[in-house]
Amino acid sequence: MAKSSGNGLGGLEETLDLYFNKKAPALPVGVKEFLVMIAPWITLVSVVISLPAVLALLGISSFVMPMSSYMGYANTGSLWMVSSAILVITIVLEALAIPGLFSRSKQGWNYVFYSSLIGIAANIISLNLIGGLIGAVISFYFLFQLRSHYR
Repeated sequence: MAKSSGNGLGGLEETLDLYFNKKAPALPVGVKEFLVMIAPWITLVSVVISLPAVLALLGISSFVMPMSSYMGYANTGSLWMVSSAILVITIVLEALAIPGLFSRSKQGWNYVFYSSLIGIAANIISLNLIGGLIGAVISFYFLFQLRSHYR
């Protein structure tokens, strides 16, 4: 049984660590160090590139929502808004992670982990199960391989 690390996701985190870190083939130490070094920069670039897209998405959604509900596509509009909200939450979490990734703190790693979990939820909501599963496995593998570098 996985032990809890004090928060509600501690058991999940420990279980994922068991499978994606302890039982999975380890990345070479040099690769881990390189990835930890560039992770904050990749996250920063990702957030900066995503901001205009989010602003455009929110502008488009404010235009499309009334039309889609008027035309009888209320479910499409609702899904659009849920997807937009999930995207905004993911980007905010990644932005919050940047200082922690630069200082190699566990809190920065936690924000990236939470962002990954929300991404999985987004894939489930949009019924992208195969792509979501593949993305989750890749994401968790790298996250948990690098976890020990963040304190």
